[in-house]
Amino acid sequence: MNVGFRPMTEGDLSAIRGWLQQPHVREWWGDPDEQYALLDGDRHEPAMDQYIMLMDDDPAGYLQCYTLTAWNDGFGPQAEGTRGIDLFIAGHERIGRGHGALAIRTFCGLMFQRGVPRMVTDPSPANARAIRAYEKAGFRRERLVETPDGPALLMSCQPADLPRRPSEPS
Repeated sequence: MNVGFRPMTEGDLSAIRGWLQQPHVREWWGDPDEQYALLDGDRHEPAMDQYIMLMDDDPAGYLQCYTLTAWNDGFGPQAEGTRGIDLFIAGHERIGRGHGALAIRTFCGLMFQRGVPRMVTDPSPANARAIRAYEKAGFRRERLVETPDGPALLMSCQPADLPRRPSEPS
């Protein structure tokens, strides 16, 4: 499977609205209307880069990569240039098949090639599926942190943490 990323455009907003309403996305991202407004508003946020994940050239989810800001103060000191990552996979048929880990690993590899020294994420401690995907992609658990959205598990990845021989989704 080929995984790619392209910048999100205004033309993607309709698909994103639909994806946010899928039960497996809503479970962790929350109210679809609220999240849609936030994602739409972030299109003009300089600290936020938004992407559409592509799997074999088909739109397959949303990924955001951001510069750490005051919102992330609970993460504690981080290396200069550290970026955060969040994502969701579109389509329940892609869940539990390794697609998330593959997308995370691929995207982080691209960021590391561009000189980003470290990537972080902060899933809910109850989101076992996301934690497992990040771990398969090379992220390590650090500690529980408090965020404006509640408790989260801070996880991090550096270039040396990426798996050398990634397994492909089934």
